[in-house]
Amino acid sequence: MSDPRSHPAPERRPKATTAVLAGLVGLVLAGVLGYLPAEWFIDFGLADLPSRTQLVLGLYLLAAVLLLLGGLVTLFRVFTGGVLLLLGALAAIGAVVGEPLLLFPGQFSQFFTSMFQFVPDQAFVRVAAAVGGPVLLVLCAVPATFRYLRHPERSASRPGW
Repeated sequence: MSDPRSHPAPERRPKATTAVLAGLVGLVLAGVLGYLPAEWFIDFGLADLPSRTQLVLGLYLLAAVLLLLGGLVTLFRVFTGGVLLLLGALAAIGAVVGEPLLLFPGQFSQFFTSMFQFVPDQAFVRVAAAVGGPVLLVLCAVPATFRYLRHPERSASRPGW
């Protein structure tokens, strides 16, 4: 007879809840954040915009691209997707905080007051970045997300069958 304590306990498969939720939130946030630069580029063109406005729209576009790639890669259960989602969430937060600093210096509190009252056009994009960015950052920073992404996937069939 063998000692039952000599066998390691079977490894529990981590839950996919936070990783899948982070991937889906990242995809939705990518679509919302990508709307603002797309509309501005279509309406005004790239050459007609001031350089600071181009920089702000570039930040929103960068956040959207990182979130899109991160969301897709996370749903395919790749570790890099979680890192891309983290970077995309930070870029979304940076875009919404950098916009009043670059475009409206000295009017930081007025910008956020009007934004959360949905006064300016496309305020929903800025509110989504201000709310969704930190939520996504927390979802990605939860240890269960990266534990799920790092855990090796077992094949459906047993060896020898």
